[in-house]
Amino acid sequence: MRTKSVGKKKINVVTLGCSKNVYDSEVLMSQLKANGKEVVHEDRGDIVVINTCGFIDNAKEESINTILDYVEAKNRGEVEKVFVTGCLSERYKPDLIREIPDVDQYFGTRDLPILLKHLGADYKHELVGERLTTTPKHYAYLKISEGCDRPCSFCAIPLMRGGHVSTPIEKLVLETQKLAKKGTKEIILIAQDLTYYGLDIYKKRALGELLKELVKVDGIEWIRLHYAFPSGFPEDVLDIIREEPKVCNYIDIPLQHINSDLLKSMKRGTTHEKTDALLAKFREKVPDMAIRTTLIVGYPGETQERFQELKEWVKEQKFDRLGCFTYSHEENTGAYVLEDDVPQEVKEARVEEIMELQSQISWEKNQAKIGKTFKCVFDRKEGNYFIGRTEYDSPDVDNTVLVSAEETYISIGEFAEVKITSAEEFDLYGELV
Repeated sequence: MRTKSVGKKKINVVTLGCSKNVYDSEVLMSQLKANGKEVVHEDRGDIVVINTCGFIDNAKEESINTILDYVEAKNRGEVEKVFVTGCLSERYKPDLIREIPDVDQYFGTRDLPILLKHLGADYKHELVGERLTTTPKHYAYLKISEGCDRPCSFCAIPLMRGGHVSTPIEKLVLETQKLAKKGTKEIILIAQDLTYYGLDIYKKRALGELLKELVKVDGIEWIRLHYAFPSGFPEDVLDIIREEPKVCNYIDIPLQHINSDLLKSMKRGTTHEKTDALLAKFREKVPDMAIRTTLIVGYPGETQERFQELKEWVKEQKFDRLGCFTYSHEENTGAYVLEDDVPQEVKEARVEEIMELQSQISWEKNQAKIGKTFKCVFDRKEGNYFIGRTEYDSPDVDNTVLVSAEETYISIGEFAEVKITSAEEFDLYGELV
């Protein structure tokens, strides 16, 4: 009886953090399913695998709280085993073992075969490119590389993910073909750094060549670029974005700051002037491009004057999409030797100032869309609205398009032409054309 019950254990995979973790969880779940395991995502299970994030303080806190919650559930007899994997576990494994010993086992970011063994499964090499996707069927993330070779002083990702390793083009094409056969219509290219893609295996930047192959995959309608590093950006990619209908007029390029002295301290390999020149090139080559960026405020040495420079620059650039975060003083990073000299309340106030600015910019840009028609994909239905996106918007982080569900019906995952009738800061309202 005991042997039989072991075979029926349900494994619950819990994902925290970024889209790279979502991807990793999907690979794990695919391997488990291929081994005949019953696997669910963020549901009830006998065994829990927590895929953690260890990037900044808030993410670490969420991961630790989640671990503690499941350990308590284990102590109450509600789950049998708790395994922890991902970035937090990679970075702080000795500390976690000491502080939360009731976890059955900790694993790092590259320990998938070992984790599978502990779950009674074998790593199946023939499944490379197979995933049990957790996103809506019509879109999926495509991780084109792992790790990062950049020396950014504030970032702990190389400590958790290791050096940059590109996935060969032919493997990514095969993975995309498999996704398309399952109904995926939009793929979102993710990596710690898209810009660096190919340098390790092809000895040149090969993001453009990858895009040229991916657009050939039947069934894929949109290809979106996330997380491109500004320094060394391959300009041939801009020509492909402009000329190839499948590649969305969209790019996510985290710029972090604009003050040249802070950029130098951050080891970003660029300056205020070079950043402005790159953005001008983007807009010259692809006038219709939506540019998304993220900024860090409160980095050591960010005086009020330097923050003011950042604010003026945000006003001037009028980014289509923008996120802002407070600096997190991370041990073993280059910036950890610097004094964390901006008080937390000042950091948070600066985030609010930047986001207030961006809210106004977004409102103005959205007002200009009223009366225009856009191709939209619809991700879900909420209340009385179908929720969709234009090609200028990525899921979960950008603007949405709302169409009344009382007056019309739209199939989830389908594309439709929508005329915008009204707009708010981050939402567009429209009707089918």
